Amino acid sequence: MYAYIKGELVAREENYIVVENNGIGYLILIPFLMSAEMGHIGESVTCYVYHSVKEDGISLYGFTSKEQKDMFLMLITVSGIGPKVGQNVCCYLTPEQLTTAVISNDVATISSVKGLGKKTAERIILELRDKLKAQAKAAGVSVSGPGSSIIFNSEQSGVSNDAIGALVMLGYKQQEAEEAVAASYEDGIDLQILIKKALKLVAGNKFG
Repeated sequence: MYAYIKGELVAREENYIVVENNGIGYLILIPFLMSAEMGHIGESVTCYVYHSVKEDGISLYGFTSKEQKDMFLMLITVSGIGPKVGQNVCCYLTPEQLTTAVISNDVATISSVKGLGKKTAERIILELRDKLKAQAKAAGVSVSGPGSSIIFNSEQSGVSNDAIGALVMLGYKQQEAEEAVAASYEDGIDLQILIKKALKLVAGNKFG
């Protein structure tokens, strides 16, 4: 099993790259849209990889970051989602965008991925929402209903706790997630907008 491969980028094609490390060239499957972010030919790069072993062959699927690979690993747990489809989703959606879409039941955003239909998008939301909720629960956050240490009014609590849960799932500490959501909340605010506003605050380290 490989976690990542670090070496010289010696080739880049439409669907793969070759990274040389200690005289060995690793052919890594990765769409150009993703590999273009990794650097130029001749430069040292780090490519996070998923080692796929099947009856018809062994393949390495590449990703630009650990967060992107983690998103892929969660996607391929969804029934009917294989490595190629999972990687394709990673091409078009960031981990933040996918988490926000799943939490807010945003079928349109997920189905906007090239080659992904509405039914598949709905299945991704159905199966990943429970997994994301379980992650949040393990981190001590209630994604729906009361449970946060910050007190919200009854109308605010559901949306706010969903937003807090989304930020925690993305790796932010519960306290900074709660503070960012509280500072971003407005009466009647849409969940997607609330998450985006709170993400801008925590990304700017305003609560660190």
